[in-house]
Amino acid sequence: MTTSGDYYEILGVPRTASAEELKSAFRKRAREYHPDVNKSPDAEERFKEINEAYAVLSDPEKRSLYDRYGREGLNSMGGMPDWSTMDFSDLFEDLFAGFGFGGFGTTGSGRRRSRNTPRRGADLSYRLQIEFEEAVFGAEKEIEITRDEICSTCRGTGSEPGTSPIRCSTCNGQGEVRTVRQTFLGSMVQVSTCPTCNGQGEVISSPCHTCRGRGLERRTVRKIVSIPAGVDNGTQIRLAGEGQPGSNNGPNGNLYIELQVKPHKFFRRHNDDIILDLNINIAQAALGADIEVPTIDGTTNLKIAPGTQPGKMFTLKGKGVPHLRNGGRGDQHVVVNVDIPTRLSAEQRKLFEELAQTLGSEVKPQERGFFDRLKEVLGG
Repeated sequence: MTTSGDYYEILGVPRTASAEELKSAFRKRAREYHPDVNKSPDAEERFKEINEAYAVLSDPEKRSLYDRYGREGLNSMGGMPDWSTMDFSDLFEDLFAGFGFGGFGTTGSGRRRSRNTPRRGADLSYRLQIEFEEAVFGAEKEIEITRDEICSTCRGTGSEPGTSPIRCSTCNGQGEVRTVRQTFLGSMVQVSTCPTCNGQGEVISSPCHTCRGRGLERRTVRKIVSIPAGVDNGTQIRLAGEGQPGSNNGPNGNLYIELQVKPHKFFRRHNDDIILDLNINIAQAALGADIEVPTIDGTTNLKIAPGTQPGKMFTLKGKGVPHLRNGGRGDQHVVVNVDIPTRLSAEQRKLFEELAQTLGSEVKPQERGFFDRLKEVLGG
């Protein structure tokens, strides 16, 4: 991998930087962009750039070539080395000691190697569909998930009971192999994962018959999910430690429950308010009436004033959705629609004709629309 940026700019140091300043800058940048710390999509590429820059500038001979001739100077002297394979064990050992990643050294000095570093398990996700009422009042739901768990036969060793893994003869238990290559810059050590044990340092000679050497087996487990009152469509609930198991005694991942709320037959939701469209007849609108309207808590009384117009909105305080993060509830807004009959009996038609004679035939344009008023009440 070869970058195109200036090495000094990649490390964020001036061209006059001392060796100690280079090391300090490298540690800061490497700590920031290490893939185990930074989950950005470009973190790995940035980390490789930082390694390459430091590999050149920390070596006096390479730095001199670079300062005088740039990358062309390095290329013309036999090609750019593969900096991603260079051994930064000692520096990384010190750099990440405080982050819980364990050691990176493989020198046989007794420090832990990266293969023994505890690693957190992967997160899992689950999509759960709930009723409108369950989102409002909360509920407990049972779900089933399939995940890896420690093998019940070998207890996670991967070996058939009564046997044990053996040390890899290729890497002598190190989990990686090293080769020394002679270049115009001198001897260069290349480190790669052991092809025999895949970096584990051990080979399972008698794999467990249940998990076939994985140390893990797939199981379906049931979990109770407590849904708090006031959740909405898309709300995510985290169940800590219920994801995939970690490796090398690392913590389990998490399980994330994404909620999908089914639409209600009558109610609509706007933030923590509930909206109900209600049809009344023309006599109730003209003369007024005391009616019963449905709410999420049951029916309640609503007084319709004489002369109520279509689109009139009534508010029932505290009849909405509970606030998820604090006390109290939203409101319910009842939007009245006047139901105009499409079929009339002879008696009804006669009464309407008599009424029409008293009302006249004048018409008036409407100044403001219903939806404008609805937006104003609901805050846009």
